[in-house]
Amino acid sequence: MTQHLADALPTSTGTQPGWWREAVIYQVYPRSFADSNGDGMGDLEGIRSRLPYLKELGVDAVWLSPFYASPQADAGYDVADYRAIDPMFGTLHDADAVIREAHELGLRIIVDLVPNHCSDQHEWFKQALREGPGTPLRERFHFRPGQGESGELPPNDWESIFGGPAWTRVADGEWYLHLFAPEQPDFNWEHPAVQDEFRSILRFWLDLGADGFRIDVAHGLVKAPGLPDLGRDEQLKLLGSQVLPFFDQDGVHEIYRSWRLVLDEYAGDRIGVAEAWTPSADRTAMYLRPDELHQAFNFHYLNTGWDAEALRATIDESLDSMRPVGAPTTWVLSNHDVVRHRTRFGTLEKARAAALLMLALPGSAYVYQGEELGLPEVVDLPDEVRQDPSFFKANGQDGLRDGCRVPIPWSGDQAPYGFGTGGSWLPQPAEWAGLSVEAQTGDPESTLELYRSALRVRRAHPALGAGDGVEWLPAPAGVLAFRRGDFVCTVNTTDEPVRLPAPGTVLLASGDLADPDVLPADTTVWWQG
Repeated sequence: MTQHLADALPTSTGTQPGWWREAVIYQVYPRSFADSNGDGMGDLEGIRSRLPYLKELGVDAVWLSPFYASPQADAGYDVADYRAIDPMFGTLHDADAVIREAHELGLRIIVDLVPNHCSDQHEWFKQALREGPGTPLRERFHFRPGQGESGELPPNDWESIFGGPAWTRVADGEWYLHLFAPEQPDFNWEHPAVQDEFRSILRFWLDLGADGFRIDVAHGLVKAPGLPDLGRDEQLKLLGSQVLPFFDQDGVHEIYRSWRLVLDEYAGDRIGVAEAWTPSADRTAMYLRPDELHQAFNFHYLNTGWDAEALRATIDESLDSMRPVGAPTTWVLSNHDVVRHRTRFGTLEKARAAALLMLALPGSAYVYQGEELGLPEVVDLPDEVRQDPSFFKANGQDGLRDGCRVPIPWSGDQAPYGFGTGGSWLPQPAEWAGLSVEAQTGDPESTLELYRSALRVRRAHPALGAGDGVEWLPAPAGVLAFRRGDFVCTVNTTDEPVRLPAPGTVLLASGDLADPDVLPADTTVWWQG
């Protein structure tokens, strides 16, 4: 039986400066969270109605993936109007209601911002097409003449993240750059109007009460001067392994310094969170210098397998790289772009153990909707229901991101499991009936109650949350053991039980713990040491 002594812990004083330094932030993917009007698509009113669930879960903040006006060529990451709500999600009044009610419950709201590119239906881009070559509005994007005898070849050899050339030719013969889908033209961040516009967008949402921004493709805004050829094929294999002429250019940091000035105009510790794929943790830390952003997603940790030695190396590297810039390390296991970690790791037991390890580490943690239910990836979606744009492209991403975006189950024994009254935009598996919020609530063996207990302990225990280091303890091969004050975490990543003397009293365990001196396979235990 899962064991815990959470109720015996003192309550937190809440005096730690900078709420983001220890926050647990829950990612809501709006179209898949809760549907209020029965159209099969999640919406803002659905989110608002489920905020008490998130409060009870024990998270500190909610990150909302895009809900802006959009043709939905890339699930809302192609924004046509950054100050308007897409009708499929509701109205600006609904967004205001979500923010206000979240604040009443003591939750903060982080909104997704997409500054690298917009939709090809954005008014700026449509006007740039109308005005033609050499006109001022085209300078807000990357329009270029083509190569070849009649300009029939792209301006350079850059490839789209979704596959194929990163350039599309328009009727007048010029080409425009899009690192993602053709419907997502890249902004030219060298242009003052682009910089002014986004500072204005920041203030619009900050005025509405947003507590911060998750910055999509934060590493991609600035391109190398002259847009030089990369000089090789299969460019996707280079992502995150080296600085590229279109990613992680040093010029992005001046942009975020200007954004930090805007964030600091507002009371209440408003934050910026970078989605920055970089070659190293040290490069990621550059986004978090004291005059730039506050957090960056730790993709190096997300990409680490269930292996004690690899996990320890990644944890050390992550903590070491953040320490010089005084930023908290963030930890994340899943999101809307990757295979859910229960499926990546192979078993629910490993997923539960990984969750307790993540929540024991110093800094901030992100939880993707449904991971607290132990949801697996849906791997058998029929082709005709898939909507990931890279699914329809060759040589791009694997195109299988829909599997982690299937709407989550709330209640009942048949789909759509309380998601809404009109089905769900992606089909939910029959076996999810036993994984719903209703089915798991009150069951001490359930993954949902494990997360609730873990977040309660984390909030109450003075040694958990913020911090910049751990004290590693001696442990057998395949086992991690570390101390934080009077808290100890032990993790067995092997498939066999390991004898390890109990370092204290059990606070919480991810699986059955019949003998406190024996750490079961694929199990994490929290101890009051």
